[in-house]
Amino acid sequence: MSDARARLSQALDAPWKITNAWSCWWAYPRTRLLFALNGIPWGSSWRFYGAPIIQKHRGSRMTFGPGLRLRSAARSNPLGPNRPVMLVTWQAGAVLAAGRDFGMTGGTICAAREVTIGDGVIVGANTTIVDTDFHALDPECRLRGPDLAATAPIRIEDEAFIGMSCLILKGVTIGRGCVVGAGSVVTVDLPPACVCAGNPARPIRPL
Repeated sequence: MSDARARLSQALDAPWKITNAWSCWWAYPRTRLLFALNGIPWGSSWRFYGAPIIQKHRGSRMTFGPGLRLRSAARSNPLGPNRPVMLVTWQAGAVLAAGRDFGMTGGTICAAREVTIGDGVIVGANTTIVDTDFHALDPECRLRGPDLAATAPIRIEDEAFIGMSCLILKGVTIGRGCVVGAGSVVTVDLPPACVCAGNPARPIRPL
C-alpha cells in the first residue's frame, strides 16, 4: 500500500486525526508569534496541537530542542488534557530547558530556579512539574512575598517517561529511562531504568 493510501485509510479509520492535523496548522502561526514575542528560539520539526500558554520572566531563559511536541487542545489526546500546556519561568534567572523530542500533553512546567529535561522525555496528560513551593512555610515570610518560598532545581534525564496526572516537586532528579506511574507524587530522587510509582513515588521494579 502506498503512503498516500495508508494515510487515507488511517484517516477513515480514525477521523479525529484529521481534526488534530488541522489544529496543528491552525495553531502554528499563533504559537510561532507567541514564542517570538517571548524571545524563545524557534526549533525544527516542532508540532503543536493547540497553542500553549507561556509566561516567561524577562530575565529568564527558555530553550527547547528539535522535535518538540505539545498537545494543548482537549481533543488532541484520548486522555483529554484539561488545560493547555503551560510553560512558566517565574523569577529572574530562572531556566526551563528541554532537549530533543520532548513531548507533553496538558499540564504545567514552572521554573522559579531551574527545570532541566533531557532528550526523548515524554510527560503524560495533566502532569505538573514545579521547582518551588510558591509560598514560604513561615506565616510572616508568606506575607512578605512569594519570592521567599523554597526552590530547588529539577532534573529529568534522557528517555524518562512520566505518566498522566503526576506531581513532580522541587529538588528531585528522575534518572535516565525511569518510568513514573500515573498519579505519582515525586518528592525524592528516582533511579534510572526502573518503574516508580506511589505517593510518595518509590522504585517498584527495575526495567
